[in-house]
Amino acid sequence: MAMLTTEERPRLSVDDVAARLQVNRKTVRRWIRSGKLRAVKAGRQHRVAHTDLALFLRSAATSDSKGV
Repeated sequence: MAMLTTEERPRLSVDDVAARLQVNRKTVRRWIRSGKLRAVKAGRQHRVAHTDLALFLRSAATSDSKGV
């Protein structure tokens, strides 16, 4: 069985992101609305690519370590 690249993996729903980060769905939606977390709209739902989630987490870790 072939491994899927990050671009081939299905995008995550707002609920998936919220569950992985143990935050409320409203928090994820707020991050998307503010532009902190990149997402695409699929119909009426937002979807987050795995790579965009990784970038968001990296930038959040960097800003936390700077005391921002």
